[in-house]
Amino acid sequence: MGEAHSNGSVSHTRSTPPLHREARRFSRFSSRAGGEVLTTRVSLQIPVGLSFEAWERAGSQLAGIVDSSAWWLGDWLVYGKDNYADRYQRGIRAAGLKYQTLRNYAWVSRRFDIVRRRDRLTFQHHAEVASLPQEEQEKWLNQTEKMGWTTKQLRNSIQKSRDNGRKLDARSTGARRLAVPDNHLEWWHKAAERSGIELEKWVLITLDQAAEQILEDGPRPGGAEGALRTLRI
Repeated sequence: MGEAHSNGSVSHTRSTPPLHREARRFSRFSSRAGGEVLTTRVSLQIPVGLSFEAWERAGSQLAGIVDSSAWWLGDWLVYGKDNYADRYQRGIRAAGLKYQTLRNYAWVSRRFDIVRRRDRLTFQHHAEVASLPQEEQEKWLNQTEKMGWTTKQLRNSIQKSRDNGRKLDARSTGARRLAVPDNHLEWWHKAAERSGIELEKWVLITLDQAAEQILEDGPRPGGAEGALRTLRI
């Protein structure tokens, strides 16, 4: 458990595992006299009369912890997979974490070396461009920093750029299409909606993850179809 002080700072008061002790060092700030915002595993207890400034600071710090934790968990899974390939699934179960959530975090973490991560942008900003080539990633992240875009504005800008590119491509070379049975397309739409992302991005992420799994783990029984059957998103 932990607590956030009246200036909006968050700190932890109970003994915690090493990862949480590290998080505590990131989130401890000087306190001021007044009420305390207390955090528990299932609540945030805010005192009556907390100033707007203190409430605002607490929100910013909590959001920062949430955003950082996505990178931390992604890097944690990448390390486990690289160093304990035969046991890291056990570690995930012991931690009580959902593998699919971690897999998505790890996928983004692998796509961005630490030196390329922008601390002025959120994890979700990086996730929006993770499926793009590195040069395109840098272009969109630079533009996002310059324009101060939200995640939604970045996503809309990328989609607009793609739409314009398709129009130009259709006029110059004719559209290239992949024939997909209607029942497959409907199934994919449902999966994309449940994942909370657009269909085109869902398809790119799914195919990227399938390729990564095959290239890293080797072919599975049933070939590529067998690998795709084991892939969840």
